[in-house]
Amino acid sequence: MADRRTKEIGIRKILGASVPKIVTILNKSFIKWVLLANLFAWPAAWYVMNRWLQSFAYRIDLSWWMFVLAAVLALLIALIIVSFQTVKAALKNPVDSLRYE
Repeated sequence: MADRRTKEIGIRKILGASVPKIVTILNKSFIKWVLLANLFAWPAAWYVMNRWLQSFAYRIDLSWWMFVLAAVLALLIALIIVSFQTVKAALKNPVDSLRYE
């Protein structure tokens, strides 16, 4: 995503945006997609896991905190990766990113 938006990052840097501000803008847009994906994945995961666990003699019950923990871990991993790539793109010279074409 940061590679595709190098022109935007270059223009924002020329207009005076700082690296943390650029990282915040890109992370906000990415967080929305990760949370939306979790919203759709939870019911499907609950159904599949519940059906799978019924075939065992000794089984555990699914709790809500398991799904929240998975969402938090997915969000953390996504934020770390997106932040790293965004910082790498934001530290480049903005002239080079605008001359990219």
